[in-house]
Amino acid sequence: MRGEPVPAASRAAPCLSAQAPVVETPPRPLDLWLLAAVLGLLVIGTIEVYSSSAVYALKKTGDATYFLDRQLVYVALGAAALWLGARTDHRWLKRRTYLLLCGSLAALVAVLLVGATINSARRWFVIGPLSIQPVELAKLALVTYLAYSLSRKADRIDKFTIGFVPHLLVCAVMMALLLKQPDLGSSIIMGATTLIMLFVAGTRTSYILLAVLAAAPVAYHFVVGTPWRMQRFLAYFNPEAFSDGVAYQIVQAHIAVGSGGATGLGLGDGLQQLGYMPEGHSDFIAAAIGEELGFFGVTLVLLLYGILVWRGARAALVARERFGTYLAFGITIGFALQAIMNFGVVLGLLPAKGITLPLVSYGGSSLVASMFLVGILLDVGRAAAPAPVRRKRQVVNIVSGARRRRRRAVVACGS
Repeated sequence: MRGEPVPAASRAAPCLSAQAPVVETPPRPLDLWLLAAVLGLLVIGTIEVYSSSAVYALKKTGDATYFLDRQLVYVALGAAALWLGARTDHRWLKRRTYLLLCGSLAALVAVLLVGATINSARRWFVIGPLSIQPVELAKLALVTYLAYSLSRKADRIDKFTIGFVPHLLVCAVMMALLLKQPDLGSSIIMGATTLIMLFVAGTRTSYILLAVLAAAPVAYHFVVGTPWRMQRFLAYFNPEAFSDGVAYQIVQAHIAVGSGGATGLGLGDGLQQLGYMPEGHSDFIAAAIGEELGFFGVTLVLLLYGILVWRGARAALVARERFGTYLAFGITIGFALQAIMNFGVVLGLLPAKGITLPLVSYGGSSLVASMFLVGILLDVGRAAAPAPVRRKRQVVNIVSGARRRRRRAVVACGS
């Protein structure tokens, strides 16, 4: 009918059709910076494992390449683990958070019951020539749980009973089981990782300070109440007084790093490998690097760790969802804390702790698990966030068509 207004639904239809389609951005390429840093750490570590352990292995087993052969096997297994982590969607972990958490807790309990005792610590499952540390699974389980829970409770993270207490309880249970092994170093790393992730997620600073103050008497009890830990603590302030006992390796590490100078004594020419430092290929491999490669070698290793942390943080920033962000951030923090603690012990900045240098020290399950975590970082970094992509030509055509339809409607109304 002439003069009848155009229905509102007809006027709105062009606007609805003009909505831009949402197109998921393609996956990013593999992070070559991260891969290069990991490869550099593996190469330096493998060379130094052989250099620092050849004499010790020859004396112990009659084969100078004993530790090198096993390290190469672990690197090969780690490469497969890295590939698996990079090819698996990290959200697979999200769907199995509680299964992974329960499995890691069961493994920590089982190792206390049936695990092998090595150097007065019960931390390993020994299966033939292989030894497996359940703490590596526990690290992944804790970070996965925190990432899953923090992403679900993003709007309630500042609530004490919702955003703080549950996460701290899970971490406390794991730390208690680790202290029974005993493994104080890993428990400290897991506790620090939890508090840092809570801080980044938005937990109130007062809650974190409360947790630190509550943990202080417990830490004091574990140090003062254990004679050998108390000796290590005292040796931190005066290592020469305990050079024949608990501070022996610390003093030898200082000698090794000091004798390396700027450029080092050269690969294979270190003197500490002649039997002065029994764990030179494991917890104190940074001392071997300082002796044979010098200040520049230590700086190179620290630079490679810096690249790893940088690219891990970048993966967290470009993650497609909160779970990926927290997961990548937690993994990166774990690497950073472990490297800082290891170098701190070797350089005399921290009291002695049995902490390996990730991706560098000799190790089986530790190396394989670390490379799997790197694979997860690669997967998180590749999966770019979906974003609305407006196809300009299509939008222009839709808007132009809508304008023409409006003109025809106006003409029809006025005719």
